[in-house]
Amino acid sequence: MRTTDFSFRLPEELIAQTPSERRGESRLLVLERGSGGLTHSAVRDIAEFVPSGAVMVFNDSRVRRARLYAETPAGGRVEVLLLRREGPALWAALTTRMAKLTPGKRLELPEGVEAEVVEARPDERVFRFSKEIDDDYLERNGHLPLPPYIRREDAPADAERYQTVYAREHGSSAAPTAGLHFTREILAGLEAAGVELRFVTLHVGLGTFLPVRAEEIEDHRMHREEYSIPAATADAVNAAKREGRPVVAVGTTSVRTLESAWTDEGLPAASGSTNIFIYPGYRFKAVDMMFTNFHTPESTLLMLVSAFAGRERVLAAYEEAVRERYRFFSYGDAMLIR
Repeated sequence: MRTTDFSFRLPEELIAQTPSERRGESRLLVLERGSGGLTHSAVRDIAEFVPSGAVMVFNDSRVRRARLYAETPAGGRVEVLLLRREGPALWAALTTRMAKLTPGKRLELPEGVEAEVVEARPDERVFRFSKEIDDDYLERNGHLPLPPYIRREDAPADAERYQTVYAREHGSSAAPTAGLHFTREILAGLEAAGVELRFVTLHVGLGTFLPVRAEEIEDHRMHREEYSIPAATADAVNAAKREGRPVVAVGTTSVRTLESAWTDEGLPAASGSTNIFIYPGYRFKAVDMMFTNFHTPESTLLMLVSAFAGRERVLAAYEEAVRERYRFFSYGDAMLIR
């Protein structure tokens, strides 16, 4: 399939630049996989659409303040997005001016920290820092890594809103954005309706947000991302599958975690890494329903959703969302596909 098969028309004003006034107040478009039927609702009413007995799986990774602003020796400004720690004071990162950042080049960061490029990879650079870059340093000097289609600097309000209410362990370079919609009250309402809530951890990196540059989607290669599945989640998912109760994945990162780890014996409690690329033709093994945001054109995320519900039905749902003036992408509205 061609990457352009996953393009759609989106007026720029529908790209959400800020979150909804209150968390949980976003709109919800419910798509029926079998019929293509659409229902307009609100995220706060999601319990009406998730069956009692379902197991709902969330990604509890916490977003780092992973964007740093650095200077070149000549005084130029460079943005450095830390992706993952690769050793003592050693980080893989995405940067601006990447073509000029060859091995040996140095950058100056806040608090007198220096960073030297030690390896140039096709989509990232590896830096050795003059001191360990830990979460305390990032809290003092880093910025939240808002995606590039949000055309503003991060603001104090983003510290709360670009993080899920159940975020646990730092590790993501972007938010698992489907989870941003949920409040403690919505989660409690789901539990009261008989829905079992469980968690996995996948630290979001290039595997999630790197654009597809290949003309044929089969030529795209995903980057690896680390995940872990606790025993309580594995047990709950396996019991649901045995008993015919649906497993609802919240966000594409939860989908990829569950589908990557699934074996012939079911879902293990495990830690590992995944570079799974899910696109039409893939047969889902663990996931029965999906809660997700509206994704960017030609992205691996849109391809994953299309694999789950069918490309034509997903693009038709997106056309309906555009007509109804839904808000798109990270701070936008949501879909439930069932």
